[in-house]
Amino acid sequence: TLTPVFCEHVLHTCQQGVIPWTRCYEENIATCRQGRNLQQNFIRLMVNSSQEAEVSPTIQHRVHIPSSALQRSGGAGSVDEVLLVATVIDSTFFKLSPPRVKGKGRALIPVQPTHRQGIVMDGLVLAVRAGNHAVTNLSQPIILTFKRNKQVENGTCVFWQESQLDNGTGSWSTDGCDTSDKGNEFICSCNHLSFFAVLVNPVLSVDKSTAVNLSYITYIGSALSIFFTVISLIIYISLQRRRPEKAIGVHMQLTGALLCLHLSFLLCSFWVWLLNENAEGRVCQVLGLFLHWSLLASFSWAALEGFHLYLLLVRVFNIYVRRYLLKLSLVGWGLPTLTVIACGISGVYGKYSLELRDDNNRNSTAQMCWMSSEFPQRLLVSYITTLAFPCLVILCNSCMLGLVVFKLRQLRGGSRGTESTSGWKKMNREKATKLWKDCVTVLGLSCVLGLPWGLASTTYISLPGIYVFTILNSLQG
Repeated sequence: TLTPVFCEHVLHTCQQGVIPWTRCYEENIATCRQGRNLQQNFIRLMVNSSQEAEVSPTIQHRVHIPSSALQRSGGAGSVDEVLLVATVIDSTFFKLSPPRVKGKGRALIPVQPTHRQGIVMDGLVLAVRAGNHAVTNLSQPIILTFKRNKQVENGTCVFWQESQLDNGTGSWSTDGCDTSDKGNEFICSCNHLSFFAVLVNPVLSVDKSTAVNLSYITYIGSALSIFFTVISLIIYISLQRRRPEKAIGVHMQLTGALLCLHLSFLLCSFWVWLLNENAEGRVCQVLGLFLHWSLLASFSWAALEGFHLYLLLVRVFNIYVRRYLLKLSLVGWGLPTLTVIACGISGVYGKYSLELRDDNNRNSTAQMCWMSSEFPQRLLVSYITTLAFPCLVILCNSCMLGLVVFKLRQLRGGSRGTESTSGWKKMNREKATKLWKDCVTVLGLSCVLGLPWGLASTTYISLPGIYVFTILNSLQG
């Protein structure tokens, strides 16, 4: 225990000590002296142990302690009053310890099942201390309220647990704490006293100007894609008439699907502007069906591009299939058609409304012709047809792209022995040229196989990820 110091100096003094600062702080915050200058967000007072106590060190934090907890904190003897301390501490003082592992050699297994990772909400940790004795396993829990002033999700109540390394580090644990999300605040029910916080995953919000920029990028990119897909179709048709090839036929079908996708997207986005706010309209339902069909067709033909690549690279010989393009078309166009017919009969399509919220918590609504927000099973249909199916296509085509890279390395490696050792400068120059061509080939194939859609995962974690995803996929045509 330190020599009694002013309460505002306890944190700094404990940081300079040998023992873990959290243990030092809990021991000395009860014996410190109040200075002349009142410390902000710091409550230290005597409370009646026979009555429940409630204090609020800040407007965002509130602590409710039952009388049974106060009586236990006073020790074995009966005391009328106990000291209650409640304050908030900057979360940067809490240093996370590296995850401990069990075993040696290859098998390294983490042994921290209850420890949680996340961002401390508002960067503040609520410290609560009562009496002179540790309080654990309470029958009546302590209630801690954390109000949130920003949009967050997946809040979890945790407390700080010191590391066994005794080096001042530790981790956040959920043991003994339950979380209740009330919308505008988190309610934590814990059976002990300690340093408490709420770990959250902040929701990536987009301000109004960024949303406008993304809209312009999407509309301009889709318009350019329509223009270039039309040109590509004309080129493919002329090549197919001169010298029919299966590969050109498959490329032509994928280009047609992408043309339909970008065209239907622009139509669905602009047509909804002509409708009243509460109007649905048959045209909007038809456009929603057309957009869904185009999206499914694009992914279907991207998958068939991967299948065709498999035949060329793996099978190589004996790959003749009678009426090959006709059979591929039955899958590439037939599967999306059957799906949207079933969805259309079920009444899936209509006006879709998306609630948006900016950094200032102001709400706005974006609408387009898609799957109706009023349809009860919309999420199920959306997850199956626009999430599970594209993920499966991206996974399979990623494997095919990896196979292409492997084959290219084999070809380049096999050609090394035929090169003359005398012309090493020329060989290096040719090698660099081939490497550049291989990189361009892989990049082009990744777009043909629809792999840029896999960047959708980055849109949840960073604003640059949203821009990259928007630019690449709006220009996919």
